[in-house]
Amino acid sequence: MLKLGILCSGGLGHDTLLKIVDRYNVCFVLTDKGSKKIIDLCENKGIICFAGNPRNGVGYNFIKDIQVDVIASINYLFLIEEDIIQHPNQLVFNVHGSLLPKYRGRTPHVWAIINNEKETGITAHKIDVGCDTGAIIEQTRVPINEKDTGADILKKYAEKYFPLVEKVLTLATNQNIQLEEQDNTEATYFGKRVPEDGEINWDWYKERIRNWVRAQANPYPGAFTFYEGHKIIIDKIRYSNLGFQSQVDNGTILQSEEEIVVKTPNGAVVLEKIRTENITFIKGKKLGNENRK
Repeated sequence: MLKLGILCSGGLGHDTLLKIVDRYNVCFVLTDKGSKKIIDLCENKGIICFAGNPRNGVGYNFIKDIQVDVIASINYLFLIEEDIIQHPNQLVFNVHGSLLPKYRGRTPHVWAIINNEKETGITAHKIDVGCDTGAIIEQTRVPINEKDTGADILKKYAEKYFPLVEKVLTLATNQNIQLEEQDNTEATYFGKRVPEDGEINWDWYKERIRNWVRAQANPYPGAFTFYEGHKIIIDKIRYSNLGFQSQVDNGTILQSEEEIVVKTPNGAVVLEKIRTENITFIKGKKLGNENRK
């Protein structure tokens, strides 16, 4: 049986690790200090675990005397340095949440929704010193439906991660790994997102605003705007047929009774779900940065 090292973080990492440890010989786990469920799982299973930043040789010094055949990185928080890449006897691979070479970088499924993609996926690829640049081993396609949020896509991923990992491990066991180099001319890269990046620009077309909102909907930090100095987090919008004059500023509240309707350049939208309470919206007032205090 293959001897494995697993690098993982977060809910996806935990759920996939839980399935792996029941079927494979896991010799060590590297995770981050915030992934308490992973740390607890390792403690309960008696698996050697390092929690923290592995860079500058720290992670390697922890595992250097533990021989493994394969290292798998699953939703891991850190980029992996060359000392760890060179450690396993056979293979080191990562599962990335996009159809590489498209959407290299962080939170690719969120960016895919924002950019109105109809399909995303997960890619198992060999790890090299670049960021998601290694040769492709296997890919699994995942549709993006019209109403899918970022959280919905992660639920789909949760069903696909372990089968993809298992397929790669089966190929490794049979020494039948086939690598396909990525076409760098087709690569796209999107950077890390932080909650402050979620602000809505009401000059965007309604389609982009809708994608922006659903990509970051609860339980993510959320898309947001400002009204009379208050931060308004919006989790769901829908299009409205309410008319308006084109010269009215974008972000203007067109209707505030029964439903909150807001103008965009190419149509009005209804704010269906917001997290902010005890706010009285007034017709004719504006949403946007100009109201921030």
